Order: sequence, then structure tokens, then C-alpha cells
Amino acid sequence: MLYKKEWLKALIPIIIGFIVFFIPQPESLSINAWIFTSIFAALIMALILEPAPPAFLGIIGVVIAVLFKVGPVGSGAINNATSAAQAIKWGLSGFSNTVVWLIFVAFMIGLGYKTSGFGHRLALFLVKKMGRTTLGLGYAISITDVILAPFIPSNAARSGGILYPMVTSIPPMFGSYPDKDAKKIGAYLAWTAYAATCVSSSIFLTGQAPNPLAVELAVKAGIPMVGWGGWFVAFLPVAIILFLLTPLLTYWIYPPEIKDCKKISAWIDEEYSKLGPMNKKEIAMMLISILALILWIGSKFFGIHPTTTALTILVLMLMFRVITWDEMLGNRPAWNVLLWFATLITMASGLKNVGFLAWLASEAGSYFQGLSPTWAVLGLLILFCVLRYFFASGTAYTTAMVALFATLLQHIPGVNPSEAMLILLLPMGLMGVLAPYATGHSPVWFASHYVKSSDFWRLGAIFGLIFLVIFILIDIPYIHYIYPYLSHF
Repeated sequence: MLYKKEWLKALIPIIIGFIVFFIPQPESLSINAWIFTSIFAALIMALILEPAPPAFLGIIGVVIAVLFKVGPVGSGAINNATSAAQAIKWGLSGFSNTVVWLIFVAFMIGLGYKTSGFGHRLALFLVKKMGRTTLGLGYAISITDVILAPFIPSNAARSGGILYPMVTSIPPMFGSYPDKDAKKIGAYLAWTAYAATCVSSSIFLTGQAPNPLAVELAVKAGIPMVGWGGWFVAFLPVAIILFLLTPLLTYWIYPPEIKDCKKISAWIDEEYSKLGPMNKKEIAMMLISILALILWIGSKFFGIHPTTTALTILVLMLMFRVITWDEMLGNRPAWNVLLWFATLITMASGLKNVGFLAWLASEAGSYFQGLSPTWAVLGLLILFCVLRYFFASGTAYTTAMVALFATLLQHIPGVNPSEAMLILLLPMGLMGVLAPYATGHSPVWFASHYVKSSDFWRLGAIFGLIFLVIFILIDIPYIHYIYPYLSHF
């Protein structure tokens, strides 16, 4: 429901949508494609301003697109023959996305950590061992994430399923809650965990699922690519810098109010001793977590999809009564994220389906062909990163854009397509920091509400710019020098 004071926030996206619609559409795009583009532009503005809950906004966008029968494959044609059945099938397609359900179960795993008390015990242990300072906690989170990153190719599973329940168990010990005193420590820890996972997602080829997918798409487009070792070596200088910098950068830009935790160390020791031995629920949650970690790490070996593992974990938590059925149904943040992310993935797919992205790549290609190889690659890199704002997941972004940019690179004189493609793909994980829908673990931390919506967008832009500048200044010259040797790794 919209309150009267929110009327301006609700009006601005509508105005933006009409402005885009009344701008004459490009000759190569039909009126149907332009209708969808205007709907999508209005939705993005609405998500930024949030006149209503994001999930509700996503549903509104899907419903409007379905009513106009724009969004499905072929609906961007001049003579749009999309049926009502095809439109609604496309409108609901986001609910079959595996990442959506992985994120949903990540919230349920977090509920299991909370209701069993296991998350509280882990959090106390973490604070007891490394929580002398808030900055120390930030580095502890980053270290944990980077250790898990090469083995868990889903950053949603890694950050949302493992780190999220542990990290969000810490702030309440300091009286920091999403709706009260979040800046004490909760906001710092949440953003550090989110940004650290974006960094680790770029460090390893298996740091996030879209990385190997992108490499495969590039190869299919005719561009040879490096393997696991070559990817790691190519990103190594930036990896070291950003791993060391991220918790400290957050500490400077988004400082916590509590900086020295020594004053409560005695209280933590006392609280930890009060816990006593682990109860049955904690033991069950611990064993289930170990199983989840094993199956996520060995997903290819066992032949089990990460989302299948997540659903299995949900079943086990219910069977062993770590959580009850009523508790699962009452987990409002989980259901909210399910609705929100599913609708955004649907809307993002529509941009490709109606031909908007193909038009954009064509227009950009004609411009970049007139530039020198260095400026062309730099321009494509910036465009490749900025376009992340238009996608509701890293997988959708990769599927829609990699083949298009691979084609562009092969048509620019003087450019080494393999080297240039590597430059474009390496920071994909980093750019997940831009928006609360840009990558798998984004909605988890955004929906925790420790970081306000406006702060999330602001910090995303700041960190995204810093990450990209460091990558351009450090890694591009390094890759140009070392590229001939990367095939040996």
C-alpha cells in the first residue's frame, strides 16, 4: 500500500516511463520493444526510489508487460503475435529459476541457524576469537569467504547460505538491529560481507556460477579463453589489493559506531560459557551445514545441482525439526525475496527477448570501431560493467551480453579478442556490488535491511567505481604484459 507521503516517489517512475515511451524509438526497434523498454525503465526508477516494497514493484512491472503482451521471445516484432497464454507463461518464468530458489532456501537456512541457537553459538565463538575490534570482524568475514569461494561456485550459497546466518547473528549482541541502531555494527558487517563476496567472486573462475558460463559462451563465439589457473593469475594483483582493502574501505566510507569490542569481551566470555553443551537442534544444524558444504563443494563430483542441495537441506531441517512447517511459512523475508527476485529475472529476460540488447550492442559497435584498440577495449569494459544495472542476476547478464560483446571484439581492428574478452570477464564478480539485484547474494543482504536502500545504491556506485578504477589501473597493464604466459597456468 502506498501512503500519501510516497505519492511523489510513485509518480516519478511513471513519468520516467512515459518520457522513454514518447522518445522516438530507434528505427531498428519496434513500438512493442519500445513499450517494454519504457516499462523496464520505470521499474528500475521505482526500485531505486522504493515507493512500495520491491517485490510488489516487480509484480507490477510483470503484470503491465503481460497485459501489453511484451516480454516473451518474439514479442518485440512489429506484428506482435504473442498470445495471452505465452505472455503469462513468460511472466511466471522467473519462478522456475534455480537461483531464485537457492536464495529462498538460504533464508530458511538462516532461520535454522537462528531457531536452533547454532548461529548464536558460532557468532559468540567468532566474536570471542576475533572480535576485539570491529575491523577485525570485517577481516574474519572476508577470510572465511575467500577460503570457501573456490569450492562453492554459487555466491548465493556461499554468502547467503553460510555467511549470512553467522554474520547476522553478531549485531544483536551489540544491540544493533535492522530497525534500531543498525549503524552501531550491523550495517558495517553486512556491507563488508556483501562486498567481500563480490571480490571473491572475481578472484576464482569458480567463484561464481556466471564465470565459467561466460568463458564457455566466449569460446562458442570463437574466442579462445584461459582456464582456472590462468584466470586466477590474471586477477591476482587486484585480488590481493581488494581483499586487503574492502573491509578497511568499508570502515572508512561506512564506519561503524562501535570500533573497539574489548569493552564487552568479558561479557562475551561469560555468555559463551552460559551456552553449555550443544543441544539436539544445534547438533542437527551443524551436521546439516557440514553436509551442505560437502555437497556444494563437490556438486560436480556428486552430480547434484546446488539448488537441489539447498532444497535437500530444507527438507532435512524440517524432518529433524530444526525449523517447523509453520516457521517456514512465517519466514516473510524469504517469501518476499522469492517474489521480488523471480519477477526481476523475468523482466530482465524481456530486454533480450524484445531485441533491445541486440540493438544496443549494434549501436555501440558502430561507435567503438572508430576508436583505437586501447580506447575501444576500455570503452567496452565500462559499458559492459554499467549494463549490469539492467540485469536481475549475474547469470541473466552473462547469458544476454557475453556473446554480443564477444562479437563486437572480433570486429574491432587491432584488438586481441582473447585478451580483451578476459579483461571484460574478470571484473564480473566485482560489478555484482552495483545493485541489490545484480548477483545471487545481493537480495539476501539487501533484504536483511541492515543497510538502508538508499545507502545500498550509494555504496554500490562508490565501491563499483573504486573497484573498476583499481582494475583498470592495475590489472589491464598487468594482463597485457603477462597474457602470453597465461596458457601455462
